[in-house]
Amino acid sequence: MARKCQVTGKIPGRGKSYSIRGIAKKKKGIGLNVTGTVKRRFLPNLVKKRFWFSEENRFITLKLSTSAMRTIDRRGIAAIVRELREKGQKI
Repeated sequence: MARKCQVTGKIPGRGKSYSIRGIAKKKKGIGLNVTGTVKRRFLPNLVKKRFWFSEENRFITLKLSTSAMRTIDRRGIAAIVRELREKGQKI
């Protein structure tokens, strides 16, 4: 299973990590220079979570971002499951 939230669709982002050398100008230096860049990934905060789905009298396990768990608290698990099934996801 990919690193993707089942509810919000969050996936890893891309970016760069910079290696810097020198002394900052505000510290009376000549300035900072970037001496190297390396690709990196910003991973979403994913958690595997079990929810009790009372309509079907069973537990449902979802791979969620923590922001999706807050969404489930607000809207309810039944509404989220209904949306996921409309999209064609098997739960």
